[in-house]
Amino acid sequence: MNLNIKDTFNKELPADLNRNNNPRQVEAACFSYVTPRVPSDPKLLHVSKEMLSNIGLSSADLKEKHFLKVFSGAAVLENTDPYAMCYGGHQFGHWAGQLGDGRAINLCEVEHKEKRWALQLKGAGETPYSRTADGLAVLRSSIREHLCSEAMFHLGVPTTRSLSLMITGDEVLRDMLYNGNEAYEKGAVVCRVAPSFIRFGNFQIFAARGDKDNLKKLADYTISHFFPGIEAGTKEGYIQFFQAVANKTLEMVIHWQRVGFVHGVMNTDNLSILGLTIDYGPYGWLEDYDPGWTPNTTDAQGKRYRFGNQPNIALWNLFQLANALMLLIEEEYPLSAVLDKFRSDYAVHYPKMLRSKLGFELREKEDESIAKELERLLQLSETDMTIFYRNLSNYRKNDVITEGTSFLNPILDAFYKPDELTGDILNDWRTWMINYLNRIQKETQSDAERKLSMDKVNPKYVLRNYMAQLAIDKADAGDYALIEELHQLLKDPYGEQPEQEQWFVKRPEWARHKVGCSMLSCSS
Repeated sequence: MNLNIKDTFNKELPADLNRNNNPRQVEAACFSYVTPRVPSDPKLLHVSKEMLSNIGLSSADLKEKHFLKVFSGAAVLENTDPYAMCYGGHQFGHWAGQLGDGRAINLCEVEHKEKRWALQLKGAGETPYSRTADGLAVLRSSIREHLCSEAMFHLGVPTTRSLSLMITGDEVLRDMLYNGNEAYEKGAVVCRVAPSFIRFGNFQIFAARGDKDNLKKLADYTISHFFPGIEAGTKEGYIQFFQAVANKTLEMVIHWQRVGFVHGVMNTDNLSILGLTIDYGPYGWLEDYDPGWTPNTTDAQGKRYRFGNQPNIALWNLFQLANALMLLIEEEYPLSAVLDKFRSDYAVHYPKMLRSKLGFELREKEDESIAKELERLLQLSETDMTIFYRNLSNYRKNDVITEGTSFLNPILDAFYKPDELTGDILNDWRTWMINYLNRIQKETQSDAERKLSMDKVNPKYVLRNYMAQLAIDKADAGDYALIEELHQLLKDPYGEQPEQEQWFVKRPEWARHKVGCSMLSCSS
């Protein structure tokens, strides 16, 4: 196994001099050196062949014991020095102080075909940032992260990636619902991959401690390696850097809203400085369209991280990053200007995204009212977001809206309770559909061209929670075939894949309230 190792983070930034893995407060350091925990009996369950190739390895490398050892934590690559990052963060709106990589260990950075990748094990044992936890992960959460990371990439959503999924052979004690019912689960390790895992919280921890020197070192490192064209070490460069981060964050969140993804834990330590979706914990896709839905049991009361609030939270988190960078910029106005631009850019790009989902290539005055009324109707009758938007492209300009319910036939599969489409609800849908058809008649695209463009932004297949849970249940029983089946399915989310129609369905009724299929905790 021959990786082109090109470490920078642990070569160019200040390290914690204490090499002990024991939890502690770490001062004046960007990271701590750590040693992964050796698992008792690791086994490779799944690998992303695409990511294998991206880092410069081949299928032949999978057969080497060294691959199994390195990516399960049982061995350390020669000439590398694994480490865990130090960062802080706001959790559910409150400053939590030092957090850090509590169950993540960065193995190294590699270069291949002029791209840089950081390799990180999640679930490989205790670090100085584990606090009272064990640094381990369980199979259920690891399957969810492994599958979703790759699924999001193929959806076109900025994301961290996943190379491999291993079971460790060890049992891990977890209270899955935080209700006092602890139980042992299968331990697992995922190898996450990204150009960098730097978060908003990496900057916040230094600002909170008044450590301007190390904040500057981190900012200069980040700009030099990941923001080409921006001059590090200058006030203007730091302002441009913040603007670039805001732009990337906006792009990411609009993609989330486009595909119906809910992150579930948008704490500042869970936002990537590169605008990548990071930390796949209690995430979920909207089943019925409900902007107030959150998949996180911890957030069930306040619903801070609900689907409809994700853009606002992204802005709130950027405000916290601005507070950290204020130590370097020492001027409020340029930071406020970036935040104001985020608001104005969102007001432009979000409606543009909605128009693309509706098949509107042109911009017309009635677009906003059509979109707003649709959002009301989708909530009025329980409606599957993914199926609705995907099947909306089947309407044609010359379709005739009749009495009864037949005009809803192209989208009827999206309704959970079609029998309730009566009276005022049915009349409202009829009015909306008349307005929609009148609107698409203004388009210069043909019906076929419009369908093609709509189907490129409205996925047919997403990783619904019940699908991931089916894979988890089978894996717990020793059957890992569904992991590969879903992995292959989700590599082509916009394709028709007629042989996979069984996955293009609403959430089954049995999954409505089943643990793992509706809401989840942060326990992993």
